This record gives sequence, structure tokens and C-alpha cells, in this order.
Amino acid sequence: MLTFTALGPFQAWADGTPLDLGGQRQRAVLARLLVAGGRAVPVSTLIDELWPGGPPAQALSTIQGYVSRLRRALEPARAPREEAGVLVSAAPGYALRAAAEQVDAWRFESLVKTDGSAAQVWAAMDTALGLWRGPALAEFGELSWAATEAARLEELRLIAVERRAGAGLSLGRATSLAADLEAHASAYPLREEAWRLLAVALYRMGRQGEALAALRRARSVWREELGLDLSAGLRRLEADMLAERMEEPVPEESAALRVLVADDQALVRAGVRAMLGAEPGVTLAGEAADGEEAIAGVRATRPDVVLLDIQMPRLDGLAAARRILAEDRPPKVVMMTTFGSDENLYAALRAGVSGFVLKTSAPEQFLAAIRAAAAGDALIDPAVTTRLISAFAGRGDPGSPPALAGLSESRLDVLKLVARGLSNHQIGRTLALPEEEVAELVKALLEHLDLVDRAQLVMAAYESGLVTPGEKAHFSSF
Repeated sequence: MLTFTALGPFQAWADGTPLDLGGQRQRAVLARLLVAGGRAVPVSTLIDELWPGGPPAQALSTIQGYVSRLRRALEPARAPREEAGVLVSAAPGYALRAAAEQVDAWRFESLVKTDGSAAQVWAAMDTALGLWRGPALAEFGELSWAATEAARLEELRLIAVERRAGAGLSLGRATSLAADLEAHASAYPLREEAWRLLAVALYRMGRQGEALAALRRARSVWREELGLDLSAGLRRLEADMLAERMEEPVPEESAALRVLVADDQALVRAGVRAMLGAEPGVTLAGEAADGEEAIAGVRATRPDVVLLDIQMPRLDGLAAARRILAEDRPPKVVMMTTFGSDENLYAALRAGVSGFVLKTSAPEQFLAAIRAAAAGDALIDPAVTTRLISAFAGRGDPGSPPALAGLSESRLDVLKLVARGLSNHQIGRTLALPEEEVAELVKALLEHLDLVDRAQLVMAAYESGLVTPGEKAHFSSF
């Protein structure tokens, strides 16, 4: 797949391999077309903007040469007389044809506009900010069009930072956000939202004096820099804090988890329905009797967790799980099994399900599985864990995740603990790290190994021989 990155060093990639885009001005042609967002850029505009001090006599033929070489780099298999499909001729100039997911800047801008619940906004902003690898278009900073676009993208980045923080406060995450908000307000002292978020975070941590002090700092900076008092919004916030009129949010994590259950046996579905109905904080999103119905139900109801029977008619649970997990922002999937073959259970974990539970498990084990999956933990029923891992540990498989080469000792330590079944909280206690940092390390592991779920990390550790059944893990210090 061809991709383009502009949120950091500018580059085009073919299936993860960087392409040779030529010299600085040739690269600038492609960057300028990317900035146009798919719209055609006239050749005359390209000439004026690439040579702001005055173009050379042969500027037109030079641009045509740049485009020709870029086309060969972007589409090396294209026949000589075949029409270009990426860098296309579009009167009166050229355009870049690509999907939003192929261009990091385009995808970023789309994510920043995400609406929805606080949890959805948090996830979208987190993903958006994760696309940044450095200042946007920095290598073309001397060109006015690049500087203008870089400033626009930077403003969107700051908005994403603040939207993420606002969502986090609604989710009850003030403690983990306070330090980042302090740094954000210090770096951008003229941003009203930066000070508001910092003051609210401190107040909700029970640090009312520091919250009010933050607003006094904002007032001092604004008077010195702008000759202005605080905005009306910040003054109202200050008054509400002094009068103790601030309301605590109800964390969205306490909202009910929505579960879809898919099993061809009506009796099993009825049992799960009754179990969910008696449990506060968990609700039934829908039911399905086969794999195809499960996929349709996921698309219609957008559940948080899917309980999926591994063996069903029409489309079995394993095939359904693969298709569900291939969707955009899929739910967590927990496989249900009466016994299940080791091969199927192993394949399910490698496909990215969060784990599995036996149908004979007690209701509290089902509920623990649902909550663990929703929280991003992997769970494998103890009744079959040892047998399954022993059977497949060290197994060579053409479809196995990439080798663990290139991982730092600290990340390998985290991977070993994930493979041992520890939660982020437990890993943090073991390695003396904040739970939020552990979560970031786990996320980095998933991205490095191109995996989607924690259970796949478990299998990767055993497949690679990093961890073996019965082995006591030894960990380096960070």
C-alpha cells in the first residue's frame, strides 16, 4: 500500500518501505500536491511557489521532469504509456489521488473532527496525535505555502491535545492528565482552553488552591502580554471554584458496557441475557444465532464486547471474529467454547480476539471476562491455558508476528509480563512504572508487531520462545 507522511519528515512509502523522491525541490512538488488535499494545482502556481524569488527560464520543463520522475517512483510497475493513477494530470496542472487513510495529514484532520461520546473523542484524539512524528513539513519551511500549512496543522494539533484532555476529564482522568496540562499551558500561555483544562484538572484532584493559582498565573501573563484581564469564561470558572459550585462529572467508564452475544443455541443466549440483566453496568446490545448475524449485529449496534461462540452454522465464530476485527474500530471479541480444538482456540487468539471463556464457567467469570476485555486486558481461561500454550509454544508459523528483533529490553520486559497474564496495573507495580506509561508501552508493542489485541502479544511471546511454559521471567531495570 502506498502511503504519505507529512506530520514529521516528508516521505512516501510502499508497504512500509521509503521511496526515493529525489531532491528537495522535486520532493516539494509532491508535498505541495499533498497540501492541496486532492485538488488540482495549476502548473503556474507550482512554478511561482517553488521558485518564490523568480523561476528559471526552463521552469515548465523542469516541473514536467520532476513529475515524470515522481510518477516512476510512486508507480514503478506502470507501463510507459499507461495513465498515471497517483500523481495525475488534472487541467491546468496536477493532483495527488489518494484515500484519506493513505495520507497521515488527511487522516489526522478527519480524526480531529470526530464527534461522539467522551470515550470516542478520547480514542480519536489519541489516534490523531499518535500520527505525529515531528513538526509538519519542516523541510519546506522556507516556502510560504508550506509554512502556512504547517501552522494550520499545528493549530489542529493543539486543538486535538485540548479535545483529548477535555474528554479525559469527562472520563475521570484528571490525575493522569494534570502534568501534561501544566506543560501545555506553560508552552502556550495565551490559549484560554489550556488554562481552563489545567484549572479544572487540579480542582478535580482536590487541589483547589493550585487550581486558583493557575488562573492567577494566566491573568498575570495575559495582562503582561496582551494588556487584558482573563476572559469571561475563565472569570466564571474562577468564581465557581471560589464558591465551590463546581460539579463533579460522572465518569463515562461507569456507563453500561454493551455486549452482543452470538451463539446458535437459544438456551445459551437466554442464559447470557439473564446474566447481563442482573448485572449493574452491563447491558445486552443484541443477539445473533450465527456468524453472519453477528457481523450484521456489530455493524448495527456498535457493542463494546462481543461474546462469540466458536462453532456456529453458516459462518463459524472464528471466521466471524476475523471479519469483525477487520472492521474500523472493532469491539473486543471474547470466544465462548464448550471444549474447542486447540487449533481453533490458537487460531482465534492469533486472529486478535481478547481471549476465551468456557461455557461452563460461572456467571462471575463471564462478567470478569467482559470487563477485562473492555479494559484492554487479555484473558485465557486457566482450565485450558497451560495445555494450549504448551502445545504451540515455539511453534514455527509462516503467519507468525514479526520477529522481536529491535525491541528494547524495557519493552521485552513488558511483553514477558503481558504473556504471564498481568494487567497494566500489575505490570506497573512490578516494574515501578505509572500505569499510564505501561499502557503506552503495550500500545507501542502492538504497533511494532503490527498486532491489534493484547492476546496476540501473549501468543507472540510464546511463539517466539521469549517466554516458555513454566519459565520464571527475569526483568531488567528501566
